[in-house]
Amino acid sequence: MEKVNKETYSFQSEAKELLHLMIHSLYSNKEIFIREIISNASDAIDKLRFYFLSHPELNKNSIDFNIYVSIDKKNNTLSISDNGIGMSKKEVIENLGTIAKSGTKKFISELKRNTEEKNKLIGQFGVGFYSTFIVSKKVIVKTKSINCSKNEGVLWESYGKGEYSIQNIKKEETGTEVILFLNDSEKIFLEEWKINNIIKKYSDHISIPVKINSYNEKEKTYSFKKINKAKALWSLKKTEIKQEEYQNFYKYITNDINNPLIWTHNTVEGTQEYTNLLYVPSKAPWDMWNRDNKHGLKLYVKKVYIMDDVQQFLPNYLRFIRGIVDSYDMPLNVSREILQENKIVSGLKKSLTKRVLKLLKELSINEPEKYQKFWNEFGLVLKEGIAEDLYNKETIANLLRFTSVFNNKSEQTLSLESYIKNMKEKQEKIYFITSDNYLSAKNSPHLEFFKKNSIDVLLLSDKIDEWMMNHLTEFKDKKIQSISKNDESLNNLIQEENKNQKIFEKNNFIKKVKEILKDKIKEAKFTNKLTDTPAVLVTDSADMSTQMAKLFSAAGQKTSPIKYIFEINPNHLLIKHINNISEKKQLKEWIYLLFEQALFVETGSLEDPNKFIFRLNNLLTQKIFTIQ
Repeated sequence: MEKVNKETYSFQSEAKELLHLMIHSLYSNKEIFIREIISNASDAIDKLRFYFLSHPELNKNSIDFNIYVSIDKKNNTLSISDNGIGMSKKEVIENLGTIAKSGTKKFISELKRNTEEKNKLIGQFGVGFYSTFIVSKKVIVKTKSINCSKNEGVLWESYGKGEYSIQNIKKEETGTEVILFLNDSEKIFLEEWKINNIIKKYSDHISIPVKINSYNEKEKTYSFKKINKAKALWSLKKTEIKQEEYQNFYKYITNDINNPLIWTHNTVEGTQEYTNLLYVPSKAPWDMWNRDNKHGLKLYVKKVYIMDDVQQFLPNYLRFIRGIVDSYDMPLNVSREILQENKIVSGLKKSLTKRVLKLLKELSINEPEKYQKFWNEFGLVLKEGIAEDLYNKETIANLLRFTSVFNNKSEQTLSLESYIKNMKEKQEKIYFITSDNYLSAKNSPHLEFFKKNSIDVLLLSDKIDEWMMNHLTEFKDKKIQSISKNDESLNNLIQEENKNQKIFEKNNFIKKVKEILKDKIKEAKFTNKLTDTPAVLVTDSADMSTQMAKLFSAAGQKTSPIKYIFEINPNHLLIKHINNISEKKQLKEWIYLLFEQALFVETGSLEDPNKFIFRLNNLLTQKIFTIQ
């Protein structure tokens, strides 16, 4: 092997920091480096198979694809090689010298902070290759790309200390070999039984044979012996697959250290023929809330790998689902562009969506505690489906969970069906309130009437809730109503009469309020919904809500100022006191104080808080002097 043109490079700064952390951190499960390298090798072979579909002239002979593992105790090395697609010099620099995946800084900060979950994080951020430095003092990669000319290979070498070198080499076979020079303390990974156990644990059901160079004591010879089953798990009958095998396959395709929460495995025959193996993870990845987050489905056609991160088979609100889809109807040369307009894909998406929702529904009925774990992890994402999937809207609504006034805890455990079962006799609607957080919603003055009359109200404080409830206006023939909006149907529930009505009418109190606040409000009126609060603001039924306005503002979109309805509690001592004030300037100050109090409670902020404080202090001072 001839080496020429040696060049030295520095790792990207984030890669350098990551390497330092990996080398100097204690990992409870060092063996994951084997899982990562074999996973990379399997991907490289899958990519070459796919490459041959569009370049059949290059595949002159049928290739026997394998992953080879070799142990060299004399030189303290472990080698893993494949005959996959390989890498060019440019690809080596891009893949082994930098970390291009977004969110790397977050990964590094998590790696520093979270000792228990370090192993899990490696796979999620696509930096598995760097795990080799957990056990190695030096790593060499020899590779040749399918696109490179004859014998034109690349050698990459690094001690994991900030730099790496690249050399041109002569390499006849396409593919990649990773050679690990193990630390003296890691010689356990030079034992054949140890490697066999690790590969069976993590890679038993990848479709590529993994073979180890095994020594035959009797014949005194070496030969490659297959370790794994090398059969696509999804192609086997469900009765032939153990629960542990399903779990290990999930970990293989996701690099997740946790077992999946639940899964579904089905083969469909008829107008469409396909097999799907879909998993619901038990933990959400850190970037799940990003709607651009990659989807977790892999596409195979007749057991031939086609592509990762397929978005077309499930709606975006189910982007947390992981697994594979193997279609027998699609052409082998299918591309992402073809998938966009393919009628087969449309049918698959409808069918797979229905299957996932059915799986979740059955989980919620049969294993409510396990479903609650799912909801705590993925409920926010599932809520998106109310607006996105009109066809399955009712099914999704059944899966939603809420907290409420009488639920008396912040955890969302209450279904809409349970809410309806507990409704009061004359209650016509499902009531809810949205706010910035749970405590703000729980202590809102809008709830006073409902608490007094034992009417439960859903408390919604997730940012997505206001947007979701704009699309969820009815459930099981029951209208869904925000209590911070004007609602005439509440009058049917309110039986109290305003005992002070005539006194206030005599003084034209409401008329005075309107004249003082003028265009700051849309309307002013008395209400019997309040018990301990003098006044609140509500929006008209057709107007934008406060929380929706906040959402637009957070997104940088301007909205017209909300004109509120000013609802006043005539039975409150403060209102009775203000009603008796005849001096116009003082009355104006009190009305403005009431309005700004209500505005602060409703929106959480004031345009000029200093003016509000000055007005409050001024009125308190006058009261003190009056008492003296």
